Amino acid sequence: MTSKKKSPPSTTGVMASNRKAYRDFHVLDKLEAGIELRGTEVKSIRQGHVRIDEAYVNIEKGQAEVLQMTIQPYDHGNVFNHTPTRPRRLLLHKNEIHRLQSKIQEKGLTLIPLKVYLKGGMVKLEIALCKGKDAIDKRETLKKKSADLDARRAIAARRQ
Repeated sequence: MTSKKKSPPSTTGVMASNRKAYRDFHVLDKLEAGIELRGTEVKSIRQGHVRIDEAYVNIEKGQAEVLQMTIQPYDHGNVFNHTPTRPRRLLLHKNEIHRLQSKIQEKGLTLIPLKVYLKGGMVKLEIALCKGKDAIDKRETLKKKSADLDARRAIAARRQ
C-alpha cells in the first residue's frame, strides 16, 4: 500500500503589499523583519486576509511594534481568535532597532511596512525607512509615470 504525501503549503509569496507607500514616501532603506504572531493570525495571513495600507512601525523601550496592521479573524477560529488590529512585535536584532531609532529621531524619518510575505514557511514583513513626499514631489512622480506610459504606448503603436 502506497502512502500519499500531502504537498507542503507554499513557502514563498507576497500576501499583502503597501502600494501607497511608494506614492506618499521616498523609500531610503529596506529591512526584513519577523513578526510575533498567534496561531490563528498565521492561518488568516496564509488565506490572504491581511492589510497594511494604514500600518506603521513604532519603536518604544527597545522594542519595535507594527501598529494598525489588520489581520482578519480566522474563519474556523472560534474562541481562540485574535484581535484584528492589535500591536504586533517585530523580531529584529537589538543593534538594528537602535540604528533605526536613532535615524528616526535625528532626521524626522518614519518606518513603513511595504509587504507581508512568506519565506520558508515563516511570515516576514519588509519595512522601509521613509521620508514623506511633498505635494510637488507627488505631482512630479505622476508626471513621470504618465510620460513613461505615453512613451510605451507610442512604441507599441509603431510596432503594429
